[in-house]
Amino acid sequence: MATINDDLLWMSGNEAIALGAFEAGVTVASGYPGTPSTEIMENLSTYEGVYTEWAPNEKVGLEVAIGASFAGGRALATMKHVGVNVAADPLFTASYTGVCGGLVLVSADDPEMHSSQNEQDNRNYAFAAKLPMLEPSDPREAKEMVKLAFELSEDFDTPFILRITTRVSHVKGVVGKGEKRDSHAQCNINKIPGKLVMLPAVARKRRAVVEDRMAKLREFAETFPLNRIEEGDTSRGIITSGVSYLYVKEAFPDAAVLKLGMSWPLPENKIREFAETVDELIVVEELDPFLETHIKAMGIKCKGKELIPNQGELNTSIVRRALDPGYEQDLFAPVELPNRPPNMCAGCPHRGIFFNLSRMKVFVSGDIGCYTLGFLPPLSAMDSCVCMGASVSIAHGMAKALGEGGHDKVVSVIGDSTFIHSGITGLINSVYNKSAATLIILDNRITAMTGQQQNPASGYSIKGEVAPELDLEQLCRAVGVKHVYKVNPHDIVETRKVLKEAVALDEQAVVISEAPCVLLPEMKERQPVSYFTNQENCVGCMSCIRLGCPAISWTPFAEGEAEQRGYRKKQQGLSKIDEIICNDCGQCASLCKFNAITRGEEK
Repeated sequence: MATINDDLLWMSGNEAIALGAFEAGVTVASGYPGTPSTEIMENLSTYEGVYTEWAPNEKVGLEVAIGASFAGGRALATMKHVGVNVAADPLFTASYTGVCGGLVLVSADDPEMHSSQNEQDNRNYAFAAKLPMLEPSDPREAKEMVKLAFELSEDFDTPFILRITTRVSHVKGVVGKGEKRDSHAQCNINKIPGKLVMLPAVARKRRAVVEDRMAKLREFAETFPLNRIEEGDTSRGIITSGVSYLYVKEAFPDAAVLKLGMSWPLPENKIREFAETVDELIVVEELDPFLETHIKAMGIKCKGKELIPNQGELNTSIVRRALDPGYEQDLFAPVELPNRPPNMCAGCPHRGIFFNLSRMKVFVSGDIGCYTLGFLPPLSAMDSCVCMGASVSIAHGMAKALGEGGHDKVVSVIGDSTFIHSGITGLINSVYNKSAATLIILDNRITAMTGQQQNPASGYSIKGEVAPELDLEQLCRAVGVKHVYKVNPHDIVETRKVLKEAVALDEQAVVISEAPCVLLPEMKERQPVSYFTNQENCVGCMSCIRLGCPAISWTPFAEGEAEQRGYRKKQQGLSKIDEIICNDCGQCASLCKFNAITRGEEK
């Protein structure tokens, strides 16, 4: 964030949403880190007078926000698009209860799957849950819309969804400062069970309230100023929303446009009015034909996904060429860049686990986290990955399907934060139903993939304050696991022995791989002693190369070069450690049998 002057700031969309929530007087904010939403909570936690927390998962985060709303406070819940799947249960019922204080859910969608396992379009949640949704196009709108969402939430007695996408989250723009609303003035306890207790008899009455509310919101949408018609060339009229609006304006600056700031419910009369003024009506939107489907259901003729792709992010060039196929100019000239496949960091504790698993004849049921990179060569040690927490239950299901003696063919792997998020119940199920598939918890003391956010096992809160530290070993024993091991994954040989022992058991076993992420501040502040390669002893066995560590490189020999340099005739090359990149984990040294890899202090 940069200051332009006393009243203007240069902010990302996520920073702007945090500022908007602060100015709106949000009292409580809870969320689970997930790209592209993470920075909202990180920035909001820096503002005074706002209670912020990282929740164990999105369901808990939304429930905390609902509770704060029931107490009369304005509350915010943040998550990425797949997190709304986890939070869907309380979300749908919150539509029935309505709110006391304003309640806003930020859903950060990820078209193009930059950091996600699917590409769902969460506008469908607004439709299914009968909830209103706002969609900003840039950081300025994002800030103003989140403030407006809190006001409208209270006016219409409903949670509001603010849908953003990766581009809106991370693009920078000019944002104006505003005045902060008193955040605690309205907080109190009011017992209103007829509104908040969703027994069937109450819920049936509230169901009618929801329909009445949606009818009022449809009327409101007609005059909502952020649903606006921008006059222009009427030979082609374009209906759009969110970041797609920016692509449309760049590609066709003179076109007539209906910009929908509220993407649900839709302003039917305004859409009809606009459609009647243009010769051809086109809907430009990312992912699903959400607007297109509902506009066609109104009996309005329009074009959409027969022209606009239904997969991946749009951009100005895609939109221009889709609607104007004869357009020759390439608005985004391709830039040739070297291929840089993702890789675990040098010194990553997960590498030792996956190296061992790659040499065991087991199916590895994986999970969501940076350790999912264990799927890639040269480790190639992950065989499935579905969603957060699924690794444990999938391994249990496979073991049951394989029947007697199948337990030693399946292991599950899950990170500490992901285990807390949704792996604990899977483990309880496995123990209760007498599974024997081994679970490996990769405890690197942090939520690493999304940028080192704290979690209940790290011992610190979102503000960096000391917090109770969840004991994963005692938790596993408390749910009934009799065999719990702890290993240092950097000691590859000892870890392999433990893994083999655990997998051989005919009862549920848990192996906790405990070593801190090398990107933690305390790890960066230390001064590691780098390993180096004593190439006179290197025999070219490539054991260290098979770790896939970015600090280790391989120099192949030309034909006859091995003999010329005094090496074995069959030796194909030499390994070398980049001492600057090396993080002193020692995994490579534990594999080398020829004393070719030693620590710098032993030179």
